[in-house]
Amino acid sequence: MSKTYGVVLIGCGHIGEAHIEDIYYRDEIRIVGVVDLYEENAKLFARKYGAEHYATDYHEMIQRDDVDIVIIATYARTHLEILKDCVAAGKHVLCEKPMTQADMAAAKEFYHVVKAAKTKVLIAHVLRHNDTYTKVKNMIRDGAIGEVRFIRMVQNHHIMNPKRYGALLEDCPPIVDCGVHYIDVIRWFTGLEITSVGGLGTTIDHHDTETGEFDHGILTMKLSNGGSAYYEAGWANNLAAQNLKEFIGDQGRIRITLQENRAQDAEEGDLIEYYTHGNATYTTINNKSKYKNMWGQLQTLIEMIETGEEGNPSFDEAFEAFMIALVGNEAAKQNKVIELNYKWEEEFK
Repeated sequence: MSKTYGVVLIGCGHIGEAHIEDIYYRDEIRIVGVVDLYEENAKLFARKYGAEHYATDYHEMIQRDDVDIVIIATYARTHLEILKDCVAAGKHVLCEKPMTQADMAAAKEFYHVVKAAKTKVLIAHVLRHNDTYTKVKNMIRDGAIGEVRFIRMVQNHHIMNPKRYGALLEDCPPIVDCGVHYIDVIRWFTGLEITSVGGLGTTIDHHDTETGEFDHGILTMKLSNGGSAYYEAGWANNLAAQNLKEFIGDQGRIRITLQENRAQDAEEGDLIEYYTHGNATYTTINNKSKYKNMWGQLQTLIEMIETGEEGNPSFDEAFEAFMIALVGNEAAKQNKVIELNYKWEEEFK
């Protein structure tokens, strides 16, 4: 890195704190300001993480000449407007996923803003910067389990903070909010395309609200090699918390268990369980890894700024994952299978 980058964080909530606590002490970073609609939140973050300024309105902050990068860590429904203002102000952007609320028109506008931007925009797919996920991706791409035939992924939350998850549900349903990560993981790990998506959903806790969105859903996906995958996600009081990531090929399988979910030996880091049926061998790999490597993510944006290279994921990869999630959410609402094409750019002209 050739300079110190001035950073503004917009959104002093759960994910905003994950960002700032991993970057505020880095030599290459200067936290110019933090912004939140609630002044007490912004003031607390400024004191806690050494921000030079705090505010409840981001507009003046992003006009500062000493601000290079803006981190958008607000609710998805606000991302598009903030992005437009940041790009217009000549700022580079790290934007949390999902890039907008679950809305095709907003997605289309977001796409055009990024494609026309003279600054760099990275969508925060933090698993791309996770060492365990990267290791498993390399194993699969190197043929460790042969041809991928089936992928099972579950991300259910037994919610302990109903207010937080209620607000999230009003913003974006779980099969979109969380699903964009794991749709991207499927494509990143395998190099395959998703050719069709189906879905079903239900409301467990929130059936008496007016959100119109499921708090639990399952996406089913057909892969371009004829294999299949599913992703389940939900936020409810009566769901058991579950985190399953398993990749099954014609020569074996790999399962990822995060350190926090291990029943034993958690001090060893994440657990990668690897089975090969040719010699009926079970291998366990302990892997030290930071689950949310926000610094690695920001470093990627800085590399984009300094070299002009694509991000990880590229914007097109992140956008395609988001569009598949939106189509999957619609499939769940309609209880049907929808065939996919990847001509988003032609569709949006």
